[in-house]
Parts: sequence; C-alpha cells; structure tokens
Amino acid sequence: MQALFRNPIVEPGLIGTSSGAAFGASLYFVLGAIFKFNAGVWTLPIAASAGGALATVTVFLLSYRREGGQPVVSLLLTGIAVNALCLSGVGLMSYLARDPQARSITFWNLGTLSGSNWNSVVIIGISCLLCFLLAVRFTKQLNALAMGESEALHLGVNINKLKVSVIILTVLLVAVATAFVGVISFIGLIVPHVLRLIKGSDNRYLLIGSALLGGILLTVADLTARLLLAPAELPIGIVTSVVGVPVFILLLRRNQHYF
Repeated sequence: MQALFRNPIVEPGLIGTSSGAAFGASLYFVLGAIFKFNAGVWTLPIAASAGGALATVTVFLLSYRREGGQPVVSLLLTGIAVNALCLSGVGLMSYLARDPQARSITFWNLGTLSGSNWNSVVIIGISCLLCFLLAVRFTKQLNALAMGESEALHLGVNINKLKVSVIILTVLLVAVATAFVGVISFIGLIVPHVLRLIKGSDNRYLLIGSALLGGILLTVADLTARLLLAPAELPIGIVTSVVGVPVFILLLRRNQHYF
C-alpha cells in the first residue's frame, strides 16, 4: 500500500482495515451466539473480511476528490474517523456480549498467537499464498507507478485497476490474519522501511522480503511477549505498539513534505 500511494506512512491499520475486520469479527461473535449461526471454519474469516472491506471502501469513498484522487491528509483523517467508529462498534459488542463472547472480543483489541492452532495456520497459509502469488503480478506496475501516475499511464499501467486489485488483496490478507490473531499494529509500517534501507525500493524484492521479515518480526514479538512477564503472556499488540509508535512519529517528522 505504501507503493500504491507513494507514501511511507500508509498501512492497513491507518485506513480502517484492521479495526473494520475486528468489528466484523466481534459482530459475528455476538450475533452468532444469539442466532446460533455458524457456517463452519470459514465463517469468522468471512465476517472479518467483510468488515475490513466495508471500512476500507468507506474510507476511500469519503476521502475521494474528483479533481485529485485521494489526498494523503484526507485519507488519513478519514481513516482515523472510520477507525474510531469501528472501535466504538467493537466496544458496543463487548458491552452486549456475554462473558465468553466478551473475552473473544477483547482478544481482538490486544492481539495474540496463543489461540492459534493448525486449522488457523492452514487457513492463513492458503490465503497468504494465493494473495502473494497474485500480488507478485503487480510488482512491475507498482515500480512504474513510483515514477508518477502520468509516467505509469504512458507505460500502459491501468492505475484504477491496479488500485482496486491491490486494495482487495490487502483487505483479504489483513482481514484473514486479524480473524485469527487479532489486531497487531505497526508491523506493516516498520518492515518495508527496514527493507528499503537494505535493498532499495524495488517492489519485486520488497514483497518477498516483507513477507519473510514480517514473519520474523512477529515471531520475535511473540517470543518477547511470552518471556517478558512469564509465566503470564503479554499481548503482542502491546509489544509492537511500543516499538511502532516512536518509529511512526519519526517517519512523520522525516516525511513532512508528503503533507
């Protein structure tokens, strides 16, 4: 998404995808318990994906300007508003939920791998592999877009189709992951910057590197969360936020020309 919007501070959590997915999942927990609705192992990922997609589409529709696409300031401010709305929905579901559902909803706000099992590993693995194989097809187009929209158009890139495709893939990846591990912030923000320092801005390498380094960073964060307050386990989202917030502020200060 940073390549798509040519901005180093864009990540799924800032445009409502993560909080929308959490709201979709919490809605499923509460309504599923009330109406005894369960369509199998894919129900939760579908609910989270729908919530993430709806929140993201809302952000883009509200921030769109006919004369200038999506300005970054408008995009981020709209994302903050939609995030707040979705989190309010999560809070409402927590208030209405019974104890078992309330504990499950709280899980979304903290983020942890403790509830993962082989079923979730298989589902996330298949989803990530399929989306990754599709995303590889867009790396050259994203490299062309880095030179500017006019240059990309002259090179034959269908920008609108590219935006829709990348956003759909992002929503699917984030929503499915959020469905099983909750909201874990800032990994998608930090990892690409580390890789750019090492390998440059070629998206052919960034895509593969982000998948590998993101997994490594998540594993390190999980290990830290398990050991820091052992035998209790600290939620991963707290660990990544403690590291990610200072990095995000630093990026804002270093990239003020984007605003």
